[in-house]
Amino acid sequence: MPAETVLRNASIVLDDEIVNGSLRISGGRIAEIATGISSLGEDLEGDYLIPGLVELHTDHLEGHYSPRPGVRWNTVAAIQAHDAQIATSGITTVFDCLRMGSDEDGGFVAGEMRLLADALKAAQADGRLRAEHFIHLRCEVSAPDVLTEFDAFRDDKQVRLASLMDHAPGQRQFQTMDQYTLYYKTKRGMSDAEFKAYVAKRKEQSDRYAARHRRAISEHCRGAGVTLASHDDATLAHVDEAIEQGVRLAEFPTSIEAARASHEAGLSVLMGAPNVVRGSSHSGNIAAKDLAEAGILDVLSSDYIPFSLMHAAFALADKVEAISLPQAIATVSATPARTVGLDDRGKIETGRRADLVRVRLDNGIPVVRTVWRAGERVA
Repeated sequence: MPAETVLRNASIVLDDEIVNGSLRISGGRIAEIATGISSLGEDLEGDYLIPGLVELHTDHLEGHYSPRPGVRWNTVAAIQAHDAQIATSGITTVFDCLRMGSDEDGGFVAGEMRLLADALKAAQADGRLRAEHFIHLRCEVSAPDVLTEFDAFRDDKQVRLASLMDHAPGQRQFQTMDQYTLYYKTKRGMSDAEFKAYVAKRKEQSDRYAARHRRAISEHCRGAGVTLASHDDATLAHVDEAIEQGVRLAEFPTSIEAARASHEAGLSVLMGAPNVVRGSSHSGNIAAKDLAEAGILDVLSSDYIPFSLMHAAFALADKVEAISLPQAIATVSATPARTVGLDDRGKIETGRRADLVRVRLDNGIPVVRTVWRAGERVA
């Protein structure tokens, strides 16, 4: 890494304004921001210079590790492929989701998530990765074995975020059987008898395990300093429960009422960037754009399409009159960083880590041209 790097002729996206000028990087941090014309440094040709994106919830690693049902790819190769797509999408900090507890998606056996986590740690230590990776544990609290899976991560310092979720029928994302039937019976081709038995089993598991597991995991995370997220909150009672358990991040609320109550209580409300790009939820829940227009959308997540994070930020600024580009960029940088306690990044200001992305708009679609992490070019 060079001792100093100067980037000039940039449209620099700050907290509350966009300035034309230059930026100096020293020792991996932002040393100076200057307005006006400069003849020194790399010419960014008027392109936007924005903070590196911070991704809190992506399931994308799973698809590289298991690209087809029953297929397992080399763990390090899978992680490198995932990391390359993350970095070239402008994401410099990523929380990779690992599932805890057997749920209705199935497909993985006990120990596989620990295997992936160990490979991730090794790849990062070896300098193989472009982005900085942390772990987000997706805890299916209605699963009988969720605590067994979770136990393997209790002392793992890579774990910085854990979400509490229950995908049983009649719960949260699937409050109506119409949604659940479409998502599981229709898409998976279950017979009536198979679906009836499946629903009964999942409801029984939720009734037996969910409250106990939710309480145990939240107690551990609070003591260990791991940020807690609730998932698919639908009612005011869900929000009250989240607040009581120390949740700081409300992921994918499924009703306006739950989103508003979460936001007003100081929780960061997260919605999917693909929801913004598509204009609707793929599962028939509320549209992220509606929350943005109501002023109660705080964080975006790429979920299953890494580049959607960058795309959605610019789309928000373009489609929602009340949201400026700096405000839209904050939903993918400053606010997610603050939510999980990463106060050294997420903004372009002196003293912050030089996680930066050069972006150009082409027919309304952002093009990532260069990415720096801690001052080093990584893409």
